[in-house]
Amino acid sequence: MAIFLTENSKVIVQGMTGSEGSKHTRRMLKAGTNIVGGVNPRKAGTTVDFDGTELPVFASVGEAMEKTGADVTVIFVPPKFAKDAVFEAIDAGIGLAVVITEGIPVHDAAAFWAHACAAGNKTRIIGPNCPGVISPDKSNAGIIPADITGPGKIGLVSKSGTLTYQMMYELRDIGFSTCVGIGGDPIIGTTHIDALQAFQDDPETAGIVMIGEIGGDAEERAAAYISEHITKPVVGYVAGFTAPEGKTMGHAGAIVSGSAGTAQAKKEALEAAGVKVGKTPSETAELMREVIRSLG
Repeated sequence: MAIFLTENSKVIVQGMTGSEGSKHTRRMLKAGTNIVGGVNPRKAGTTVDFDGTELPVFASVGEAMEKTGADVTVIFVPPKFAKDAVFEAIDAGIGLAVVITEGIPVHDAAAFWAHACAAGNKTRIIGPNCPGVISPDKSNAGIIPADITGPGKIGLVSKSGTLTYQMMYELRDIGFSTCVGIGGDPIIGTTHIDALQAFQDDPETAGIVMIGEIGGDAEERAAAYISEHITKPVVGYVAGFTAPEGKTMGHAGAIVSGSAGTAQAKKEALEAAGVKVGKTPSETAELMREVIRSLG
């Protein structure tokens, strides 16, 4: 099993004909993703050859869905056009929109999140500024390298792209049901809580790794949710223990103010909810390995 993305997912790529879109479309195809086309109004009606796989280019997400049955879109559109691209995906009613683009203005992200809510939350948004979603050996929507790990029974949800890859590598001996990179911007579509609940409901996921980072209160809210709703074992890691107070570190959302948003505050909240928190990614991986061993 997997969450959000399965071997049956039919994927389109908004921005497939651009440099980043085409590069990662080729990588996703090699990973076995069922990509059925791309969207670019100026190149509608043409096809693009990816090492022998001819993919059609459609004028709109709606047309692509009508002609291919697509239910997932991966968005590689430049920041200034990204809001319109996400609006188009929402208006077409596609089930999942994975927004890879970095540097989208916060008010644009707020606008398309509000638009998705107003449309009845038919479209799950992952991102923006995220590496995407991978269900190993089933499908890969985004920029996560497909050869780090294989299928298994761990679920992973992470704010950080590079720490997603590291955790996948550290636990490659066990493997993953799905790895979800939710992005580190201040406003994101899918939260830790959304992914935690999906993994809780997935019968093939035995344990969950949750990676957070300094800034905001998402991890504290996730801790409260875990204590009330999640019965599967959760292991956590919070990046940024050595970050100086008042500095913006990396992601736009990683800003510490006083004690709020610090790695220590997040660690304490998670541990109070029964989550084992590692001091390093490697220690976190070892904690999950112990959990899996204890489950037999």
